[in-house]
Amino acid sequence: MRRHSGWVAVVVMVAITAGCGRSEPPEVAPTATALSEAVPFVLRTHCGIVETKFDGRYYEAVPPLSDGQENPPPGWDNPEQSGTMQIISPTEAEFRDAAGHVVLFRVRPQATAFKRPCTD
Repeated sequence: MRRHSGWVAVVVMVAITAGCGRSEPPEVAPTATALSEAVPFVLRTHCGIVETKFDGRYYEAVPPLSDGQENPPPGWDNPEQSGTMQIISPTEAEFRDAAGHVVLFRVRPQATAFKRPCTD
C-alpha cells in the first residue's frame, strides 16, 4: 500500500506543476485581419476609386476618389491601376503604386458584395 501512495503523490505533483508552468497565452492562427506584407494588386479604377475587394473582404476608399464623372482622377490609369495592397490594421488596407498614389481603404463589415458594381 505504501508503494501506491508514493506514486499517487508523484502523479498529483506532476499534474499540479504541469498546469502552472505555462505563462504564455496559446498561439492564435493568423486571420484575414492580421497585418500583411504589401502584395501586387490591380485596383479597378473605371468608375472611380470607390471600393475594392482584397483578401476576401470588401473595402471602401476613405475618401472616395473620382473626377466627378465616375472616372478615376487625372493621373490614374483607366480601367485599372497596378500597384500593391497591404493590410495595415484589422480594419484598413492601403493601396500604393509607382506613380505615388496612396489610397486608404476601410473594411465594410459583413459585406458580401460591392455596394455599386461598376460595369464597363
